[in-house]
Amino acid sequence: MITQLSLSNFKLWKKIDRMRLAPITGLFGSNSSGKTSILQLLLMIKQTVESTDRLQVLDFGNDKSPANLGSFGEVVFSHQSMEKLKWNIQWKLPESLSVKDPADEKKILFAGDEIGFSVEIAQNDKKRLSVEHLSYSFGGGDFSMRQKKDRTKKYSYELNENPTDQFRFTRNVGRSWDLSAPVKCYGFPNEVNARYQNAGFLSDLQLEFERLFTGTTGIRYLGPLREYPKRQYPWSGTEPVDMGLRGERVVEAILAARESNLRIPRSKGIKGGTLEERVALWLQKLNLIHSFHVEPIAKEGGNIYRVKVQRNSNSPEVLITDVGFGVSQILPAIVLCYYAPKGSIIILEQPEIHLHPAVQAGLADVFIDAIKMRDIQIIFESHSEHLLKRIQRRIAEKHITSEEVALYFCEANHDDSKLIPLDMDLFGNITNWPKDFFGDQFGEMAATTKAAMKRKVEEK
Repeated sequence: MITQLSLSNFKLWKKIDRMRLAPITGLFGSNSSGKTSILQLLLMIKQTVESTDRLQVLDFGNDKSPANLGSFGEVVFSHQSMEKLKWNIQWKLPESLSVKDPADEKKILFAGDEIGFSVEIAQNDKKRLSVEHLSYSFGGGDFSMRQKKDRTKKYSYELNENPTDQFRFTRNVGRSWDLSAPVKCYGFPNEVNARYQNAGFLSDLQLEFERLFTGTTGIRYLGPLREYPKRQYPWSGTEPVDMGLRGERVVEAILAARESNLRIPRSKGIKGGTLEERVALWLQKLNLIHSFHVEPIAKEGGNIYRVKVQRNSNSPEVLITDVGFGVSQILPAIVLCYYAPKGSIIILEQPEIHLHPAVQAGLADVFIDAIKMRDIQIIFESHSEHLLKRIQRRIAEKHITSEEVALYFCEANHDDSKLIPLDMDLFGNITNWPKDFFGDQFGEMAATTKAAMKRKVEEK
């Protein structure tokens, strides 16, 4: 789980300093205030980790990527290409990691369940990107690599040694040679292991970074726009990693979960059962439909399926295409919350689109149940006051604590964006509510009343 994020010079953000992330992290604000940019940073890193090009510092994506960002000049703050792009990520490991001393297996050099990573990336006059500095922090040690300041642009390796254990890297005998550039934006080159006898654990830190974004419990993303429901869905027996960018693989995921007999434990007010049963219960609790199931078209089986739903207990079953659009919109979000492996990180853009206000509020209950049952982290951006108010209510009702929630208001200024943490007390009250957070509601009410009174006078 990501616990903290800092960044400099990324899109609308000149600087974000030590942003706390919780199991449920929500970003609110007006259009073009920088909410999506924070998500895009994480998606850009994910794309870079997944890239097959080890020399590509950053993968800015394309029209088929979760984040299609163009180029460094388009990503860096105010398009100031001479500025450095920086970020720092702190995350908690699923299990504690121990680094043993190669010279003495009984001795633990470093241990812990939290890792930090920071990087500085610049573009030269030939528009080529280079990593000027990268660093991992773990177990009280900082392990960094920094670019030399001379014209050769070679790299030197630097370490802030642990003063407690008095750890030192042991250099191999032989000629000292310069290190090559890092692997992508986060990896130490192979020459580090060749130069030092006891630097093998650095690859373990790099592996944990990759797992954070692309591993079994890595990031899953669902975009704001969903595919239209279909009358039939093919399934070849594959097991999708997620729902697809537009939720197009949701039926495949449901069938894969059925095949693997994925079980969801009982939670407060909801009985345990299969993924399909949990999804059906939520659709019912949200008053969208009465029943839901996926069935093969051919009685003897086959690989073509259809989604059947029942509006209420007295209505006939119909295809999902024949009910309101909201069902197909919310379905991928609910399925992803329970389909993703335990410990995963889920990123959602505007999950409330096309949903009734009451259903938007109910999404908060889905999120709360999912983080409890699946130990996942949900990071979302939204315009929904109904979703926010339900989270506040659940904190007051002790369904979730304020420590398990981190909510932010993104405010666009003249030059950059400002991140305002929404301070919530034990009762779910926001003590620093920004002005016109969801528009000027009182102003609208006053203007309506004034107009009504004016019309009554005129009509008399």
